[in-house]
Amino acid sequence: LIVFSLCLGLTCLSGYFHMKNKNYSISKSHKELLTPPMPCHAKTNVMFLKTHKTASSTVLNIMFRFAERYNLTVALPAGQLFHLGYPRTFLADFVEGFEAIGQNYNIMCNHLRFNPLEVKKVMAANTFYFSILRNPIPLLESSYIYYKNNVPAFRSSKNVNDFLASPTKYYHPADYRESIYARNIMWFDFGYDNNAEDDTKYTQAVLEEIEQNFHLILIADYFDESMILLKHALCWDLDDVIYFKLNSRSQDTVQTLTPESEEQIKAWCSLDWKLYLHFNQSFWRRIEETIGLEVLEKEVDHLRTRQKELMETCLSEQEAVRKDHIRNKALLPFQPGAANILGYNLKQDLDNRTLRTCQKMVIPELQYTSYLYTVQHPHKKRKELGLPVLWTSLQE
Repeated sequence: LIVFSLCLGLTCLSGYFHMKNKNYSISKSHKELLTPPMPCHAKTNVMFLKTHKTASSTVLNIMFRFAERYNLTVALPAGQLFHLGYPRTFLADFVEGFEAIGQNYNIMCNHLRFNPLEVKKVMAANTFYFSILRNPIPLLESSYIYYKNNVPAFRSSKNVNDFLASPTKYYHPADYRESIYARNIMWFDFGYDNNAEDDTKYTQAVLEEIEQNFHLILIADYFDESMILLKHALCWDLDDVIYFKLNSRSQDTVQTLTPESEEQIKAWCSLDWKLYLHFNQSFWRRIEETIGLEVLEKEVDHLRTRQKELMETCLSEQEAVRKDHIRNKALLPFQPGAANILGYNLKQDLDNRTLRTCQKMVIPELQYTSYLYTVQHPHKKRKELGLPVLWTSLQE
């Protein structure tokens, strides 16, 4: 009877705490059981290493919108530049106003070649560092089309399969500024030698160093899942990570890789391949340890539903359109190489508040950078790229 009464009492006590807050985890520690978990607070000091051809322009848009929502300072490129000194290794002086503002920036997300010591001069000690990677196979094909007119190795080859059949025939490491896009571009963006020998001891040391420098590495091939993981890591709201895909290209510009070319990429870009495989594993391990696959699936569904709602509210065609179909040329994305970069048309009858929200969802990277630069540094010469007239008048 005594044992039964004791068991009954414990059961009731356990049920009480479960009903008190169903999200509390019941720990074996009595102290933990009585202490509710601390609520997380949105991180506002964030550094995003923007890598090339990895959906990073979409992430940059997310970061810019978050900065505006909470009136945060962004470490923007100085003068007329739209990147932070790239492809030169980053220096703090590449940031507009660094000498006057010092270590008082909240957000950094424009292109740079990572240099942790210099970045730490700009960003606060409690800054959250993250980046994004993409499978090197589709990445190299995308780079080939995007940089076709700028990279000698791409320009002198017939197509991507021709280049990959004999990359050393076209590629010359001495073409420093141009060659980086043709081999191990992600490795280079993280601050390392993209032509380094693929030595096991060396690559392992680099991977460990990246793990020490960055709190989170996302995977572009699982972009929605990445946004949910980012939301949890930063303690942001769902609307903070809602996006419209930016800087994507028309499908008719995609060149089909042969099976031989795909295997060649793994060897030619072996440093990027190892980088991707390593952090793809850690990405899914992080999800299992922090969110769980079941919760992830539900939150991805919520994100896509919300995204669809916004597209129905904002867009006249409900999808991205080719460059020659974009009505407002102020919203025309930069058009490099042989790519046809898609953009958006907004509905005509939006009220001012909705219009501003929708504009920020679709404005291309260069225009948004120019706009924020004008807002943050009103006494500086405006970056040469024109701004949407409506944005200027709304800001005034």
